[in-house]
Amino acid sequence: MSATQRIATELSQIAPRLRRIRQKKNVTLDELATATGISRSTLSRLESGLRKPSLELLLPIVAALAVPLDEIVTSPRIEDPRVPQRQTRSDGRILTPLSQHQGEPQAYKITIPASERDVDLRSHSGYEWIYVLSGRLRLVLGEHDIVLGAGEAAEFDTQNPHWFGSAGAAPVEILSMFGKAGQRIHLRARTKSTQRG
Repeated sequence: MSATQRIATELSQIAPRLRRIRQKKNVTLDELATATGISRSTLSRLESGLRKPSLELLLPIVAALAVPLDEIVTSPRIEDPRVPQRQTRSDGRILTPLSQHQGEPQAYKITIPASERDVDLRSHSGYEWIYVLSGRLRLVLGEHDIVLGAGEAAEFDTQNPHWFGSAGAAPVEILSMFGKAGQRIHLRARTKSTQRG
């Protein structure tokens, strides 16, 4: 991409950034017009890309919205999104973190060896969601003793006595999401039926 193309791309992004920041700050166009002395129609055309941005217009807007100018005129730097694959071992299990953030829930890929079959019930605060990637997983939870295959999932309050391990002749691989605060997993994907309604 040439320097001219890069500048044109940056300029085209100013309008949607302005609208996004203004809406995030819960400021109406009328309120911004009053605060900046710029007419509502000019602000509207600026946000829709019909008016070319200039420093004369942008400086009073960023002052009124209390944001730095570079938040509107330059793209935010995107960090490398890949999660480092730092495996650790715990009681024979291989744990691979799948999230970089320090908050919860935390996501892991866990490989449990086929030899791990001794049930050792434990309980602690939190909530866990498990998805079986491959192999067969035995889950003991309270009075339940069940086997899950690839593609099956389970979620439970970890204050209930529980244990999970391999149920087959091969290791089992699972995805695990765990939150100590006890929050349940919420999927926000919309189904086709909810999209129509």
